Amino acid sequence: MFAYDHAVAERYPSLRSGVIHATGLANGPSPPGLLDECRVEQQAASERLKAAAVADLPSIAAWRRAFTRFGAKPTQHRNAAEALLRRLAKHGGIPTVNTLADLGNLVSIRYAMPVAVFDQANIAGSTIVRFATGAERFTDLGSTDGVHPDPGEVVFVDSDDVVSARRWCWRQSAQSATSPTTVDALIVVEGHHGTARQDVMSALTDLTSLLASHQPDSQTKSFVLSPSNPRTGRP
Repeated sequence: MFAYDHAVAERYPSLRSGVIHATGLANGPSPPGLLDECRVEQQAASERLKAAAVADLPSIAAWRRAFTRFGAKPTQHRNAAEALLRRLAKHGGIPTVNTLADLGNLVSIRYAMPVAVFDQANIAGSTIVRFATGAERFTDLGSTDGVHPDPGEVVFVDSDDVVSARRWCWRQSAQSATSPTTVDALIVVEGHHGTARQDVMSALTDLTSLLASHQPDSQTKSFVLSPSNPRTGRP
């Protein structure tokens, strides 16, 4: 269902990730309880950012190095966690999207690691994280025009060569974004920093707890991946 290509695993030996396959979902506007949790977490993250610049956080610095290694300028293409934290620092808050997106954002700013939630309805077969050839197809959020990724950038791609995320965790595709119709999703949290494994484990625990609270009819299976264990198999 989800795997890292051997070339990515080889180039990024410090990579650690957690994957949750969640089914039986009933996505929609975030309930008041989740919105309260998001506000509390945003306040806590804002306080932490008073003591350390976003770019100096170990997890963010590690992602910047990872982006540089496949040719992306990290100041031009922010990883998803850095983009969220910078938005929080600049505007004082992060707008609500929906239940699944909001709980992913909550955990992302808590650990300063990117958390992606992919609707599986339009994903063909398995998702592979690999270096792009440039022949794959990507449709950006809010757009109907397809583009091709740059050769060599890291992409999430399905069995039909349709890209779910460009530049690893920079931009998600239109067809993989969550919506009110999402019933089956893959949630991915990733890091490269020294404590990434511990942080990924904690993030998985938090995500599972949030799903139990705010998606009580869902069923989940969790996986912890690394270059030596790069694939989930099928739940």
